[in-house]
Amino acid sequence: MKIVNKKKFVRSILIIVGGIILAFLGISHTYSKTEVSYKEDYIIKGDTLWSIAENQVDTNEYYKNKDIREVMYEIQKLNNLQSGNLEIGQKILIPNL
Repeated sequence: MKIVNKKKFVRSILIIVGGIILAFLGISHTYSKTEVSYKEDYIIKGDTLWSIAENQVDTNEYYKNKDIREVMYEIQKLNNLQSGNLEIGQKILIPNL
């Protein structure tokens, strides 16, 4: 292969290399695993999924800056709860860092 126009060739290479560099700089996600443990909690009289989620947002680092509805959904899904109805003495698991 013979290079006819050196300026166009160099410009093309620089654009390609620049694009690759920008692509690598634009990647900001890290895929390291965070060790998550689970704590057991038992339902007492007056507990609701909302109150548990609200408490977790305030005290649990795992749920820091999350919406209460998201926390409720995660707890419900983790514990295979079909509805928000909880029974006194029922054990639930809650993620914890």
